[in-house]
Amino acid sequence: MSAILPINLDALLHCRGVESERVEFKASWNANPTGAQVLRTICAFANDYHNLNGGYIVIGVAEEDGRAVLPPRGLSAGDVEAAQTWIRGQCNRLDPPYPPILSPETVGDRLILVVWAPASEMRPHRAPADAGGRGRYWVRLGAETVDAEQRGDMLRGLVQQTARVPWDDRRATDARVEDLRETKVREHLRDTGSGLIDEPDARNVYRRMRLTARVNDHEVPRNAGLLFFASEPVQWFRGARIEVVQFAADRAGDVQEERVFGGALADQIRGCLNHLENLSASHLQKQSDRSQVRGWVSYPLPALRETLVNAMYHRGYDVDQPEPTKVYLYPGRVEVISYPGPVPGIEHRHLMPDAEVRAVPARNRRIGEFLKELGLAEGRLSGLPKVFRAMAENGSPAPTFDFNEERTFFQATLPAHPEYGALSALRDVAHLRALGQHEDANRRIESAWASNPASAILATEMIRSYGQRGEIGHAEEVLKTFEAEGPASAVSHVANTLVDVLLEAHEERKAQELLRRDRPMMFGQDAIDAAILARRLRDSRAAHRYFERAGDALYADPRALHEFAQTKIWLATEAHRRRQGESNRRFLTEARTLLERVIQLDASPNRHAWAWRDLARTLNRLRTPIREVEDAYRKAIEHLPTETRFVRELEQIRTSRR
Repeated sequence: MSAILPINLDALLHCRGVESERVEFKASWNANPTGAQVLRTICAFANDYHNLNGGYIVIGVAEEDGRAVLPPRGLSAGDVEAAQTWIRGQCNRLDPPYPPILSPETVGDRLILVVWAPASEMRPHRAPADAGGRGRYWVRLGAETVDAEQRGDMLRGLVQQTARVPWDDRRATDARVEDLRETKVREHLRDTGSGLIDEPDARNVYRRMRLTARVNDHEVPRNAGLLFFASEPVQWFRGARIEVVQFAADRAGDVQEERVFGGALADQIRGCLNHLENLSASHLQKQSDRSQVRGWVSYPLPALRETLVNAMYHRGYDVDQPEPTKVYLYPGRVEVISYPGPVPGIEHRHLMPDAEVRAVPARNRRIGEFLKELGLAEGRLSGLPKVFRAMAENGSPAPTFDFNEERTFFQATLPAHPEYGALSALRDVAHLRALGQHEDANRRIESAWASNPASAILATEMIRSYGQRGEIGHAEEVLKTFEAEGPASAVSHVANTLVDVLLEAHEERKAQELLRRDRPMMFGQDAIDAAILARRLRDSRAAHRYFERAGDALYADPRALHEFAQTKIWLATEAHRRRQGESNRRFLTEARTLLERVIQLDASPNRHAWAWRDLARTLNRLRTPIREVEDAYRKAIEHLPTETRFVRELEQIRTSRR
């Protein structure tokens, strides 16, 4: 492991904990053209236009499709020495001069050279485009090194950053090096797999990690060092804490709980995330006699994580930002508020779903780097898309992001899953029914439904409640309302509930009409439920159609597979009556395959017994040898020895085969 680089070498080669645009690979070394290319890229990393803290050039490793080709080609010892001598000499000729950090490394038995070019405090720098050419201002644009003069406003933006150091990389002159906790630093090195952990001198470790800097004749910590490795950063930065407040109702509601998370920045984030995860409710609806579940959480953890980490990464910590990062928990949403607002260049339109976020200079470069090394943050510009995606995959409404015209704050709002409030209502209803207060229970569910007609949980409960009272017309109205208000993906589930209620009320005609409606979004467990309802209506053709739409959900569900096989056996019987021999045999063969799958799955002895029995009858109709039929019946009898029909049927088959 490297004793010079603060990052793990393997993580660097695989671009873990560092964005790929901050790493450039060179397969071999020569002064021209490789040397000239390396010099321009060193200049670009030193200029650090987007405040990402420079980057790395890895010489001796080829690149293919943006990834390192491993094992590396490597360099000779002479090439490593020649490259270092050339790079040091040419970097002294940059305007102004800039010294990168050169680290010879070994990967397997191959030598490579890693050039680490952190952001410069003396930017902007210039390097010639070619030998003897005039100096140009180079910057990184994605994974490319480009001339800022040829990129519109980039040169002006770079010049505006002249000698300007982002706050988190500045010197904390009112703190001492001793305020850094060596144990925390070494814990970070262990977590990231850095070889610097073997360096015994703590102050040397701090220098190589760029946690400290010289001021006159002594060293002081940098602000980022105090944020991540001091015991209580709030001692210097009043905003370096997270305040979590849980409200009983909306903003005017009573405070149920208040927590403050302090300490080192990474510890704050982890502690707050654990707290939020414990508060996030999960709902798994287990299906009777099935291995499938329907599930969601009130707030998906990836969305909570990205939202909180983004707030801590992009906020300000200077003396004019004393407010903590605030997490407000309301019954129907989570608000995360940080200070100040976004940097110039980010507008409201960039915070919408599918919007292309502009690559603008970040407020903090070291905070993001440390968070990425720890795996708490991901690549640049990936945070908001991940939040939108996580919320959509959970079935939650889209998040919103907002800031005021003065850019004094930034607020992210994550709405709760639509069914989250419904669970609370159902708990109340169950409690009232347990007390025998059925009228109050009915009023509670009706009130909840009136305020949230998009809830599938409340819609199904309302339909069942009306069904139990014989108010079928009201149950049908609930479905109509939900079809207009609720998510299209949940309509099939609610419609299946009404079909079940209609069957219980002996309204077979209505049930069949409803079941036969075309529902394009019916698939998975909803399709299985519809197929089983169709079998109750003795509509095997509809049942077969729905089973086929179920997809992969079918093949882990023994009950559904068994009923699908029985449907195929019935269709085979129909084909036989119509003298359709080919269809008859096809349905029977497919039923055999399904039944053989059922008996391999984990299911009750009763289920296995009847599956073996149906398999025996199918084998008989396929005219397989009598021994195979007898073996299947014996298995059925072993699982359910009290069922006399198995013995009787086997004797009848033996008689018919003689």
